[in-house]
Amino acid sequence: MQPDLELVHIRKGESFAAWMHGYPFRRVRWHYHPEFEIHLVAATSGKFYIGDHVGDFGPGQLIMTGPNLPQSWISDVAANEVVPIHSLVIQFPASFIEEASTAMAEMEALRPLLDRSRRGLLFDDRTSTAVRPLMERLIEAQGLRRLALFWEILDVLVCAPEPEVLASLSYQLDLGSINDGGINRVLTYLREHLIEQVDEADLAQMLGQSQSTFSRAFKQHTGTSLVRYRNQLRVDLACQMLLTAPDRLVAEICYEVGFSNLSNFNRHFSKFKGMSPSEFRSNFAANRALAMAG
Repeated sequence: MQPDLELVHIRKGESFAAWMHGYPFRRVRWHYHPEFEIHLVAATSGKFYIGDHVGDFGPGQLIMTGPNLPQSWISDVAANEVVPIHSLVIQFPASFIEEASTAMAEMEALRPLLDRSRRGLLFDDRTSTAVRPLMERLIEAQGLRRLALFWEILDVLVCAPEPEVLASLSYQLDLGSINDGGINRVLTYLREHLIEQVDEADLAQMLGQSQSTFSRAFKQHTGTSLVRYRNQLRVDLACQMLLTAPDRLVAEICYEVGFSNLSNFNRHFSKFKGMSPSEFRSNFAANRALAMAG
């Protein structure tokens, strides 16, 4: 089964994405993305898949993956169970590290870690315990403090005991056949033009298909229509911004993620999340306060 391309959105003025999500979550599926990822499980247990590796996971699992390494975490939870904070995630492009390495010679110390992460790295519990509070603070931080925490986390990983390498040496994803054609090519385009108005007819032409053929293929691949898929991506991005930029006005976030008016944004947000953007922000703030108090 071919993995789906995940659309990682890094906000303007930032070098990487840092966020958390609950469970259930739309992106819980077999997927890949061109960014490096640091992934820490905060709650639930189940099976995880990295490349051709299959294993069991539980709270505290800390994994780093390199670009385009397929992955998925499937939790063993009841059908209607809701977990407020399931995972903490950092995603950053290789270009960010390469540009930093050009300017700072000390960055070369990261090279072995980045190279090994291309097969997936599982860190020990002690490293996870050290990294978790840093990730929690990073998700809340802004400006230079945010950058300082990012480098501190990578330094902890560089200095950690030898992690377990997950995917086999022989495992390799054929990106040529995945990215160059089919719906994933369209998903790549949507990733790069998320806040723009993208016409379905133009996307169909991109694949050399009729609009009706494209519409059927897109729904079969993603489980939904183009309009709903794009709106859901925008709401997902808004959720990240609501959690990581608590001082930003909801109206500002609405326009930044691509919605044309506030009432439309609120309607779609409530449809996907079951609450208003303000309620979403306050609920997560309360859950985070309870978790920290515990």
